[in-house]
Amino acid sequence: MRKLVLLRHGQSAWNIQKRFTGWVDVDLTQIGEEQAINAGRLIKAEGLALDACYVSVLTRAIRTANLALRAVDQLWIPMIKDWRLNERHYGALTGLEHAPTEAKYGAEQVRIWRRSYDIPPPPMEAGGVHDFANDRRYAGITPPTSESLKTTLDRLLPYWNSDIAPRLAAGDTLLIAAHGNSLRAIVKHLFTVADADIPKVEIPTGNPLLIDLTDDLRPAAARYLDSGAASPLPAI
Repeated sequence: MRKLVLLRHGQSAWNIQKRFTGWVDVDLTQIGEEQAINAGRLIKAEGLALDACYVSVLTRAIRTANLALRAVDQLWIPMIKDWRLNERHYGALTGLEHAPTEAKYGAEQVRIWRRSYDIPPPPMEAGGVHDFANDRRYAGITPPTSESLKTTLDRLLPYWNSDIAPRLAAGDTLLIAAHGNSLRAIVKHLFTVADADIPKVEIPTGNPLLIDLTDDLRPAAARYLDSGAASPLPAI
């Protein structure tokens, strides 16, 4: 049985400020660091021997992975960073606080932008403070100006198929430390979650999701390692 662990990064500075973060590179809070360390302890208690760790190119995911791997005494395993595991791009909402944005556009419209499967927020204008066009992390690509969960899955799935899935098929046990929406995209793909149902799926911070996969990489079992957390899973 192949094993995959999905880990959403710990609380970030903009999480507690209730701001749309997306591709902005904010750091973990102290609580976020503690969540990452606890995630590592949960993985260690499970007795998992990890072969590699995949992360986005954003600090909050990278530090979550490092803290968790240190806690599980496996900081030495290879870590592969790729922008395609980034959080979804929140377009023109990037950097805005949730409450004023809801006051301006209406709570229902903001809910649609945040939770719908295929409706992205308005695009980010070029040249703004959060324009990533000149960020060295994205050299050689044209960063998106906004993303829905669907387009997040569209840019993630080729990387999954070319790099991650073959390692799982070969028997490697992998950790993916990433973000709420990039991990929801993976969950949608693995569990074949319907478009209408994916808005109901939430990935909790700092609670490792252990998935047992069959030889053809379909979920056979899945559970959150912190069983005391309220974390509904898609039906298998």
